[in-house]
Amino acid sequence: MPAFHVISGPDETPVHPVIRKIKISDLRYALTKGFDDFLAMPSSLFFLGLIYPIVGFCLAGYALPILYPLMSGFALIGPFAAIGLYEISRRRERGLETHWSDVFEVRHSPSVPSLLALGLLLLIIFRLWLAAAATLYTWLYGPGEPQSYIGFLADVLTSSRGWTMIALGNAIGAAFAVAVLSISVVSFPLLLDRDVGLAVAVQTSVRAALENPFTLVLWGLTVAALLAIGFMLMLVGLAVTVPVLAHSTWHLYRRLVELGPASTA
Repeated sequence: MPAFHVISGPDETPVHPVIRKIKISDLRYALTKGFDDFLAMPSSLFFLGLIYPIVGFCLAGYALPILYPLMSGFALIGPFAAIGLYEISRRRERGLETHWSDVFEVRHSPSVPSLLALGLLLLIIFRLWLAAAATLYTWLYGPGEPQSYIGFLADVLTSSRGWTMIALGNAIGAAFAVAVLSISVVSFPLLLDRDVGLAVAVQTSVRAALENPFTLVLWGLTVAALLAIGFMLMLVGLAVTVPVLAHSTWHLYRRLVELGPASTA
């Protein structure tokens, strides 16, 4: 049984993977490969993807002023929620027999403590985003809920304070999104692939973002656009967009990080 560790890996001297420079063509490649993985197991992945629309419908029970931050914040915890789908792509890439139940094989990874710690970090960031959104709403509209949802939407779209909330809210949300993208774009797949520890995984992810700022910003916008389409299609579209993005993230990781020995069987 592997030793329990979170921040550092099992080696005394951490090994930092080499980062590649990628192009827009690499983003297209990742999306194409991700879609191929989705089509290879559509029934299992569609079943798993239904979890996300169900969660989305549950979120709709919240008060309207916080509904948009909840939906937009979905992308902040998505990288952790997609770990099982990374495992599907990893197994297909290695030519291993793959079944829908393999999404649960992550539990055997020696990096589980690090994966859970990173997931907790994303959850904390998500909660901070919700707190920031609630504070912004209270500052502009007061502590109470709007008496009329239609009236609230009309005020948001036509008044100066509504425009202020839209502008500031999206700016703050973008800052949170950039932070999460930077620390998670390759860290979850890397931990699943190699037992490097949380510190090396996050550092590698940040290095990848700094080495490829334009390309990864474009990737972040692509993720946001596809998730938005999923939400607009009555949330059911997430059953397709989420698995495709998850698989694509694995293949993007392969483009960004030099291939090394895998730490799991």
